[in-house]
Amino acid sequence: MKKVFALLLVAGMFAVVSCGPSAEEKAKAEQATKDSIANVEKATADSIAAVQTATADSLAMVATEVAKADSIAAAAKGGKATKTVVKTTVKETPGTKVDKAVNTAKSLKKG
Repeated sequence: MKKVFALLLVAGMFAVVSCGPSAEEKAKAEQATKDSIANVEKATADSIAAVQTATADSLAMVATEVAKADSIAAAAKGGKATKTVVKTTVKETPGTKVDKAVNTAKSLKKG
């Protein structure tokens, strides 16, 4: 009798193990995978946005420094300070968020 119970117990264990995960468990695993991918994509987008902001800020700061340098150079020559227009544009190329074209300081008058 003990052998019959042991045989039935082993057969039952094999039957449970061979069934595999249920549809609900498979759906949960698939959803977890999708959530992980979405989190990585969001982190990537946030990182790219931070780089773009930092780059634009740096370029604006450089353009301001160029304008200051032009004014100082004109003052050192003894002439009037030149009027400097600083134009900074950041353009995104379709398909990518990192590619940019930047126009920096242009002097209207040369001292």
